[in-house]
Amino acid sequence: MTAEMTTRMTTWDRLVGQRHAIATLQAAAAGRGMTHAWLFTGPPGSGRSNAAIAFAAALQCPDGGCGTCHECHTVLAGSHADVSVVRTEKLSIGVDEVRDLVRRSALAPAGRRWQIMVVEDADRLTEQANNALLKAIEEPTAHTVWMLCAPTTEDLLPTIRSRCRLVTLSTPTTEEVAGFLRSTDGVDDALATYAARASQGHIGRARALARDDATRRRREEVVGLPRRLTTLGACMRAAESLVEVAKAEAEAITTDLDSREKADLDVGYGVVERGRRPRDYAPALRRLEESQKTRAKRRVLDVVDRGLMDLVSVYRDAIALATGAPGALVNEEIRADVEALARASTPELNLQRIAAIFQAREQMLEFNVQPALALESMMVALRSTEDDQ
Repeated sequence: MTAEMTTRMTTWDRLVGQRHAIATLQAAAAGRGMTHAWLFTGPPGSGRSNAAIAFAAALQCPDGGCGTCHECHTVLAGSHADVSVVRTEKLSIGVDEVRDLVRRSALAPAGRRWQIMVVEDADRLTEQANNALLKAIEEPTAHTVWMLCAPTTEDLLPTIRSRCRLVTLSTPTTEEVAGFLRSTDGVDDALATYAARASQGHIGRARALARDDATRRRREEVVGLPRRLTTLGACMRAAESLVEVAKAEAEAITTDLDSREKADLDVGYGVVERGRRPRDYAPALRRLEESQKTRAKRRVLDVVDRGLMDLVSVYRDAIALATGAPGALVNEEIRADVEALARASTPELNLQRIAAIFQAREQMLEFNVQPALALESMMVALRSTEDDQ
């Protein structure tokens, strides 16, 4: 056996720390326990959509997910004719998108195997979209497979989840994530361990921390906030800083995409070629701009949310130190700050601070409160007073 063969990755090797789930999916791909609807659940970063895509590749692959054949390559690249993926940067997935997916699901596969429909953010389906999806899952065609991804089973209608086979993913360990970074991205040991710890098992976040200096600097700024929240002014500045950083990062991600979409729209309506705008161009432009605005808002919320989870990790570390819990800290690199926080407060107080963070998170994500307002209130709740010193 050559070195190339021994190091060749299958589709399953991209799933970190998911041995039990992989065994279930491999058996189904081989024809044991196969069904027409699947629900992938697990915490953020556990790889729900990656597991669904890997499974889709295995179902299309003649060798059950070899990772090297044409079928595997096209599924993983997002270009396979019989695998449709719905993902969104918006706040929700509407009924029109789902109806389009349902229409495609009824088509006979171009190949000899399956017509596979993957919904990456099934927890963002509107009520109408859920109802449209339910009918399709209740009455599938013989060659259609639905794969839904959501954080928990509670994020879907009971009538939908009852018709799906559940695959539950777990949070990978620090060792598993670090090993993945070393073997896949060639990251050195120290950086791989740091990124694995700081990401708290979130694979995408770990790769960003390992690859990008700016990402690491932004995280260092966030986890350094607790020691600076000593005055009302400091709290206000911290809230403003977190919002501005989130907006800047979101803009950096979306600006190029917005420009490409606008250029594609202009080409599609012949604006560039003919030098004038047809009558139906203006409504299409408004729809595009509204979609981009919604996407930008969601991106800001996602970046803020990631920062909040980093903040939570600091207070959890302080609780772990105060109670003598075993294991390494998530924020081992700022152990001195965490020790000072643990000495200056109590586990009960830090639990209250964590609750304040989750309250701010709920206000923004569930009740549409402006991030600046929610974060200002949160930072005041996190403030260290003289009584804490």
